[in-house]
Amino acid sequence: MKEVIQTNGAPKAIGPYSQAIRAGNLVFLSGQVALDPATGQLVEGDTAAQTTRVMDNLGAVLASAGLGFGQVVKATIYLTDLADFAAVNEVYGKRFTAAPPARATVQVAALPRGARVEIDLIAAG
Repeated sequence: MKEVIQTNGAPKAIGPYSQAIRAGNLVFLSGQVALDPATGQLVEGDTAAQTTRVMDNLGAVLASAGLGFGQVVKATIYLTDLADFAAVNEVYGKRFTAAPPARATVQVAALPRGARVEIDLIAAG
């Protein structure tokens, strides 16, 4: 059985997917780009600013599932330019101060809405 997780604290899905799905004790969070949940627009600024918005969006979805970043077990980061890796790491690392999750980071040709970074998560709890 699966349960849909949804919150107004993160952007509404821009396609046929859920913000997150709980299956057993795992919660699978869809990728988030730096969309402002109030306006639906991509936030202005550099990759660090976009990553901050992405992490805020993910935090809102986690909270809606009754979880936090401490329960995240896997992350995947998608970047349009691996030269932004350090900027993303700096922001991302502030959310995972102890026992960070397993992670993969990949460079992609493009992301929705012209975003520079997208992150998806899997949490347990």
